[in-house]
Amino acid sequence: MKISRILALCLTYLTISAANAAPIRIKDLVEFDGVRSNDLVGYGLVVGLNGTGDGLRNSPFTEEILSNILERLGVNVTGEQFRPKNVAAVLVTASLPPFARAGSPIDVTVSAIGDANSLLGGTLIMTPLNAADGDIYAVAQGTIIAGGASATGDAASVVQGVPTSGIIPSGATVEREVAFDFSGMQTLRLALRTPDFTTASRIEGAINQDFSRGVAVMLDAGTVELDIAATRMSSPAHALGRIENILVEPERRARVVVDQRSGTIVMGEDVRISRVAVSQGNLTLRIQEAPLISQPNPFAPGETVVVPRTNAAIVDEPGIGLAEVNEGTSLSEVVAGLNALGVAPRDMIDILKSIKASGALHAEFVVR
Repeated sequence: MKISRILALCLTYLTISAANAAPIRIKDLVEFDGVRSNDLVGYGLVVGLNGTGDGLRNSPFTEEILSNILERLGVNVTGEQFRPKNVAAVLVTASLPPFARAGSPIDVTVSAIGDANSLLGGTLIMTPLNAADGDIYAVAQGTIIAGGASATGDAASVVQGVPTSGIIPSGATVEREVAFDFSGMQTLRLALRTPDFTTASRIEGAINQDFSRGVAVMLDAGTVELDIAATRMSSPAHALGRIENILVEPERRARVVVDQRSGTIVMGEDVRISRVAVSQGNLTLRIQEAPLISQPNPFAPGETVVVPRTNAAIVDEPGIGLAEVNEGTSLSEVVAGLNALGVAPRDMIDILKSIKASGALHAEFVVR
């Protein structure tokens, strides 16, 4: 049965059986050693909120940073009592991409850390962003685009999304570059995102075949080392520009992933099962209370009483009988057959768990 037929029979159930793996660019399979981003973080203040800021009594750090900013601007607020409701303390995070140069813009994320209700319409005041070494690499400022909305009335309130967090596109400017001498590298390692000996061997062979010489050496399942000098290219950048577009067919492990909440099942084409017999059925216990009211005739002595009455039954709901699966059958074929019999997605997941527990399912089984 085709995948389209399975989807038509049960919309809440999804089976994906991959065809033969298509060649993929090396740049989509590996990370280049040293070519990485760096995380930045800063502590700042958002102003211009419409009464949805921090309560300064509950967030004293907001008052402290506001006082420091005003004093740096020449406003002396020492000893003054001020309780603005349009400011909020926030943490600002960003990712400094590789090879970012001074003056380049980057996106930042702003998140409230006090008891502010919303950052909608707020403006982030100039905030320095530090890396793990403590140095400042960027400065952020701008108007926040919050990812939610909130409304409050006298007796009720409603919130959609997360209005206490937002982003500022191109909200930070790089002020300092990361020291990295890429042009002077003599060797470079490729780190596979999914370590696999077969895939690493194919990457090594594809690179050496493209250059017609021994340029790449596989070190382990997750690392392939390049000799930049052996490429006879003018620079490492030119060598990687050529290498990253070489096509390689990756090898994937047999894996089955199921999501119990949505009833989703995802599997690869290499999943196989041994000969096994499956029988499935459901027992349902039904208990229904139907009390009776007994009362005396009019003007007759006596009291009205409630007589309990309970109907209990055990129902054997339709399931599947004893079904036998032959050796070497693909799991997608088994699932297609179960789906054609009308087996519910959640029952199908239980069947797959049992097949895995019996040792007949030859794949990694992941339950989410």
